[in-house]
Amino acid sequence: MPFTPVRPKKISSQIADQIRESILAGEYAPGERLPPERELISAFGVSRPSVREALNLLAAMGLVESNQGGGTVVRSLIDSQQGKALRDLIRTTLDRAIEVIEVRKGMESWAAFFAAQRALPQDIHRMEEILYRMEENLVDLQSSEDLDAGLHLCIARATHNVIWLHMIQSLFEAMKEFQGGVWRVVYRTKKDYRLLYKHHAAIVAAICDRDADGARQAMLNHLIFAEQRSYEYLANL
Repeated sequence: MPFTPVRPKKISSQIADQIRESILAGEYAPGERLPPERELISAFGVSRPSVREALNLLAAMGLVESNQGGGTVVRSLIDSQQGKALRDLIRTTLDRAIEVIEVRKGMESWAAFFAAQRALPQDIHRMEEILYRMEENLVDLQSSEDLDAGLHLCIARATHNVIWLHMIQSLFEAMKEFQGGVWRVVYRTKKDYRLLYKHHAAIVAAICDRDADGARQAMLNHLIFAEQRSYEYLANL
């Protein structure tokens, strides 16, 4: 077999390969920013042009996009046009949001199952930190809408399955406007907020205990409750 000359790989390609692996490993979720250029330059020990060329390579792959003044953001692996179509469908036909919750019941209950099996100490720490902040919000009835979404995505990330993470993130993005309406109209009292906190605490506790079946059931119970409240929201429109 004839041999071919070996050529050294460009520095920018090596940088792009490492960042790509981090994204595909779920270390950066869709919508999250990569470290700023100066941190990447320091971490890789390279020049600014090499880092910029690497980011351009990743952008060409469809893995990231650069926002003026907003850094470099990880893109969803799910087709963004499909995500937009789903958001528009929910906005014009709100009943479709119930169908999305039905899908979430299947996806997220199993995500909690796998998170209980695979979560690393840092994953558990993130969940507990979010849960603590949700508990703090109970004092003066501050909304925990963003924390709620963050916890669900943290659980998806703890599966260490990048497909789960990107699919669940896409569903959350599509549901964001609808869920905001539910929070404003249906979740109003301290009892509501405490109940939501109790649901999330049960999910996290099961994951911490490595109780996969318990985590799956706790997540399913929570999403059945969310589904019921969504019906209430639609009935009040």
